[in-house]
Amino acid sequence: MRIIHCADIHLGAKIDSFPREISEKRKQEVRSSFLRMTEYARDNAIRVIILAGDVFDRARPLSKDTEFFAGVVESNPDIDFLYLRGNHDTEGKALSYPNLKCFSDQWVCYEYENTAIQGIELNEGNSLSMYSSFAAIPGKKNIAVLHGQIGAEINLTKLRDKGIDYLALGHIHEYSCGSLDLRGVYAYSGCLEGRGFDECGDKGFIVIDTAEGLSHRFIPFSQHRIEKLMIDVSGLREGAAMARAVTDTHKLDRDGIYRVDPLGEVDIDTDSFASDVEGYLADRCGYISVKDRTRRRIDHSAFESDCSIRGEFVRAVMASEHTEDEKARIIAYGLKALAGREVDQ
Repeated sequence: MRIIHCADIHLGAKIDSFPREISEKRKQEVRSSFLRMTEYARDNAIRVIILAGDVFDRARPLSKDTEFFAGVVESNPDIDFLYLRGNHDTEGKALSYPNLKCFSDQWVCYEYENTAIQGIELNEGNSLSMYSSFAAIPGKKNIAVLHGQIGAEINLTKLRDKGIDYLALGHIHEYSCGSLDLRGVYAYSGCLEGRGFDECGDKGFIVIDTAEGLSHRFIPFSQHRIEKLMIDVSGLREGAAMARAVTDTHKLDRDGIYRVDPLGEVDIDTDSFASDVEGYLADRCGYISVKDRTRRRIDHSAFESDCSIRGEFVRAVMASEHTEDEKARIIAYGLKALAGREVDQ
């Protein structure tokens, strides 16, 4: 028997990490990836899709989001959707379809062939009792479903040696797995699509196979991979050279979404280069944002005997109580302004 374990779809989530056009496109891609996942399930003989929490982004989802979800469920009658609510979708409108099976604040079990899938929605009332109330089904591969953070809402130690073969978790938006005990494993499937630069890397779902023993495999599935790139640009002075530093060290994906953080030390009068780097690399990927995190190098001796307004300005800033990094940036902006150049903040 083959099962998909996924979580944290967050239908209806506000996405504001990108320009409006990109954000709107990402919202649609969150929907389309969920739909594509069900198509994958149909094409690969998946019998059950475990939704380990936060299908929706808000306690009371918008009608358009519940209608979309209901439409996907209804159009796949041969797949059972086992829906455990998370901390975001706590008050969703009740949906009733033969193949949509829900959990509650007590352990609920669904049995299939050689597999038993049990889940419980955590709250203050059951956070302690849920460990002692779990009972594995003899002769079955036992899968438990929870939504929460290990070490906070979930105590792995109390779930050991209870006959669990696979602990399907939601809440953390990055794939990870580990040993539960000598018998079982635990895994976070992560989210299907990254929604900002705090959700970088491969996103997707897990396929569980209980035909012989129990195995699981992570399937990267997102339409766009989001990545943060740290680039040392020490000594470089203009955007074209910095863009080359990016492409020399990283192969950009045509569909990738990137945040580039230039690091290192550059001359105090180096022009602002973020927009230039973005322009040079825009046609090489889906979207790119550059955040200048370089330090400005100040040659103090060059201004010690400078009798101009520029020299007076630099000496005044150097005598201030600002940090060295703040002094460097103030001087960089001031020198540009005194030279009649545009100051890009």
